[in-house]
Amino acid sequence: MDQIKTGKFIASLRKQHNLTQEALGEKLGVTNKTVSRWENGNYMPDIEMFQLISKEFNVSINELLSGEFISDEDFKRKADENIVAVSKSDLFSTEERKAYFKKKWRKEHISLFVLLGIILIAAVVLPFILGKPWFACFAPLLAFVGYCYQNNKMMAYVEHNLYN
Repeated sequence: MDQIKTGKFIASLRKQHNLTQEALGEKLGVTNKTVSRWENGNYMPDIEMFQLISKEFNVSINELLSGEFISDEDFKRKADENIVAVSKSDLFSTEERKAYFKKKWRKEHISLFVLLGIILIAAVVLPFILGKPWFACFAPLLAFVGYCYQNNKMMAYVEHNLYN
């Protein structure tokens, strides 16, 4: 997907329909500066705008993304290429979004991690104070189970937000 090619295609369609940038902008609900930015290849219209532009000029979104008229034989191939190009140009990759939601969950649940840290410290210190060796085995196990449970909750939260 080539922004400049798409922009030039929008400009040529606009000129074919004898529209100024201002007139097209009014029809689409944007400013003439926005239309100019699209046509110069500085910005790409969002998907809602692609829908409006395609209706306005009676072309497919696939043709807009390709920046050219497409024959019936090439239509499917160009559609596949455009889908791949659009998915690659997504603002955030899946890994970046996953890292973001993990960080957000941890920030919202910091008190739980502090509590788990306190339990671990207690597991080391309390057996010496109480003189009870069984506590030395039980407390780390409790902390580990708590950590696993919280990690599961975090991953469920991340997956829910990532894929919904």
